[in-house]
Amino acid sequence: MAGQSVYAALEPLLPRVTKPIQYVGGELNAQTKPWDCGGDDTVRWALLYPDAYEVGLPNQGLQILYEVLNEDPRTLAERTYSVWPDLEALMREAGVPQFTVDGHRPVGDFDLLGVSFATELGYTNLLSALDLAAIPLHSADRTEAHPIVVAGGHAAFNPEPVADFIDAAALGDGEQAVKTITEVVRAHRHLGREATLTALAKTPGVYVPSRYDVEYLPDGRIRRVVPNREGVPWRVAKNTVTDLDEWPYPKQPLVPLAETVHERMSVEIFRGCTRGCRFCQAGMITRPVRERSLQTVGKMVADGLAKTGFSEVGLLSLSSADHSEIDQIATQLADRYEESKTSLSLPSTRVDAFNVTLANELSRSGRRSGLTFAPEGGSERLRRVINKQVSEEDLIRTTTTAYGAGWQQVKLYFMCGLPTETDEDVLGIAAMAKEVIRQGREAAGRPVRVTVSIGGFVPKPHTPFQWAAQADPDVIDARLAMLRQSVGRDKAIGFRYHDGKPGQVEGLLARGDRRVGAVIEAVWRDGGRFDGWSEHFSYDRWMTQAAAVGIDVAWYTTRERGETEVLPWDHLDAGLDKDWLWADWQDALAAAEGGGDGVEDCRWTPCFDCGVCPGLDLEIEQGPTGRQLLPLSPV
Repeated sequence: MAGQSVYAALEPLLPRVTKPIQYVGGELNAQTKPWDCGGDDTVRWALLYPDAYEVGLPNQGLQILYEVLNEDPRTLAERTYSVWPDLEALMREAGVPQFTVDGHRPVGDFDLLGVSFATELGYTNLLSALDLAAIPLHSADRTEAHPIVVAGGHAAFNPEPVADFIDAAALGDGEQAVKTITEVVRAHRHLGREATLTALAKTPGVYVPSRYDVEYLPDGRIRRVVPNREGVPWRVAKNTVTDLDEWPYPKQPLVPLAETVHERMSVEIFRGCTRGCRFCQAGMITRPVRERSLQTVGKMVADGLAKTGFSEVGLLSLSSADHSEIDQIATQLADRYEESKTSLSLPSTRVDAFNVTLANELSRSGRRSGLTFAPEGGSERLRRVINKQVSEEDLIRTTTTAYGAGWQQVKLYFMCGLPTETDEDVLGIAAMAKEVIRQGREAAGRPVRVTVSIGGFVPKPHTPFQWAAQADPDVIDARLAMLRQSVGRDKAIGFRYHDGKPGQVEGLLARGDRRVGAVIEAVWRDGGRFDGWSEHFSYDRWMTQAAAVGIDVAWYTTRERGETEVLPWDHLDAGLDKDWLWADWQDALAAAEGGGDGVEDCRWTPCFDCGVCPGLDLEIEQGPTGRQLLPLSPV
């Protein structure tokens, strides 16, 4: 019978694996609804985060969809995560299928499998989950007995590398999209799988790869992508939630049973970014800025703390200090929670948005964790290229002020391999770190510390750098070695970095087309799993399997694209005008030679005509609203 728990078969396996608690379920605020909660109208979702429980459980996106779907009495949603290789081997031996952690029900019994991709390196884990669930890897081989596989998340803005493995992709914000998809499936499933997929392909914000054919030019570039059914749009536009106050989720955040990467309760205070950093896919595809009001933030924090017992609140967004009422939010939350010793935190903060008053409010509970800033580039020239309009003088002044105000630890995040980058740009990182330490010691009158963290740059779709050539891994590794030598043995400077090889694989998957799917499948069949984890990632496996299926990795990564080339994701509309992106790319190249125009934050300057607001008939939201965080009773 469908929907029956497999826990009786799973339980004997758990003592034989690491961290068995992650497979047990039953977390605080988790939900388990009857299989037929809506009678014959029940639509059932299994929500997969294709990574380990410790990474997937804190994910805001999946928690939001889990709540939104379960609020409908006729819809059931349960969670599933990637199982580690030790349990995968035992499950195959014992015949235990991929299961949900809520009801321990077979994933293959659900109507839909929703997959949330935060990174492209989770693609092999998707194939593991499909295979363990006895769902054919290829969409074309699935029948009425199999779930409809729907991808979401930032990587879904170019789902072409996994087009053969998914049935649909939901572009953009998911809150309304999952409800719409649910209703389409509920209304059409009696007509069969093919009719349901065609109906989804005609649904705004939903892309069904099988309803499009890709034509290629003799040199391997794409000629065009063409709908193959009547009524299917040539371009699929993203979903956008216009009023975040109407969607105050998660209302009941999950509290993990096992240790996870984030032990805190998080509230998204606004969505979108208009800073115009040319490397940042998230900042481009989530436009325009939509702020949560101070009152909604206050209520979400109060409700979340009451229902979880967490002692830390993360105020999340792409650049949280840019909220137009961040000072009021920080001050009034600190007033409310100072006595309870509840700490408040922001993620990585822009140097030009930081002020010590804000930082002091956030640390009023007595906890003074380190501050993180992201200059991204090691020289003024390179920061102009990437449109990160922060000077070294600004950075030194900000970090010195922080050290002088009592902070001992600052983390600086940079990228290596950015377009037009030179050895001198990278060596500038070491010089900057040394100057931060020198002036920080003078201001603080005591030892201070800075950690330099460096990641390899990967060009992403729907950004001005989508045409750029990615740096070869050997170039990145050589520059990192040079930088490490330049930093020397100064114990006040920590140095963390990722080598260039995982970035090249990520680049292949980020800008790949449907032909790259053959590489993903070959790598998975050769044992590829958990490619986002250094201990499981194998660069040689990816290169060997790419060669075996006839894919030239360099053609997808280190090759610069031309203006007229049809990109694999051009038929997927993030709201950005492609001509504007190209013009910004040309400005970046001009900036490398001392020219070009920088792009200011369009919340405070005239419109730069990126195309998003008129296309969505929206306006950027900004305060101040003049409202207060009520009630303001201390906790």
